[in-house]
Amino acid sequence: MIRGKQIVLALLILLVLWQILAMLVQMPILPSPYLVLTVLVKEVFQGKLAGHFLASFWRVFASTFLAILFASPAGLILGQSKKIGKMAAPFIYLLYPIPKVVLLPVILLFLGIGDLSKIFIIFVILFFQILVLVRDQAATIRPELIQSVRSLGAGRRALFRYVYLPASIPGILTALRQSIGTAVAVLYVAELFATQKGLGYYIYLNGSTLFNYPAMYAGVVAMSVLGLGLYFVVDAAERKLCPWLSFK
Repeated sequence: MIRGKQIVLALLILLVLWQILAMLVQMPILPSPYLVLTVLVKEVFQGKLAGHFLASFWRVFASTFLAILFASPAGLILGQSKKIGKMAAPFIYLLYPIPKVVLLPVILLFLGIGDLSKIFIIFVILFFQILVLVRDQAATIRPELIQSVRSLGAGRRALFRYVYLPASIPGILTALRQSIGTAVAVLYVAELFATQKGLGYYIYLNGSTLFNYPAMYAGVVAMSVLGLGLYFVVDAAERKLCPWLSFK
């Protein structure tokens, strides 16, 4: 289990290394962390960065919610039904390893350059991650456990609440933890295409067009905060919902 003090210490070490590297390089393309923090606070209070952050947060939140909503029951069905699982296995085997980001140009052609295309590409990534892990988790539920619950008069709703749902939660949270970094990275790529809102656009605009490198790094920090925040939320949810799991 990683404690808060360890995280703070690691953050301070990274900041010191950043400062040392900036002093050694002494180039505008690598500003000091103090300068970046100053610009970050200024951009937030002026409202320039907050709108981009909220746009990116909405896209990640919506895609994550939809992925959980659709992938979780699908994974449970595939894990508990051998017949359906065997039918779907070849398709999952072919589609799962494909890097979904390569589909972005196709998705943009069909769904346009608005929020829908960006939400959909992240949804696809999270969907397969959750689907596979929940399927594997559901397949490990022992049949005698289900039979024992049924013998107590439990119907489908009770089975879902007391057996299937608790069994699938660890798989869902594990999939989210593994996918957060990839989802934020894909979000950055998606926000480079014909949009004027989002942290990806903000970073690209300041770094490649305005050559405002402190602001560019401020955007990178903001996107890192977005990813870390989501990771911490998943970690906290796992501690709350899955207390039987051990944490290193």
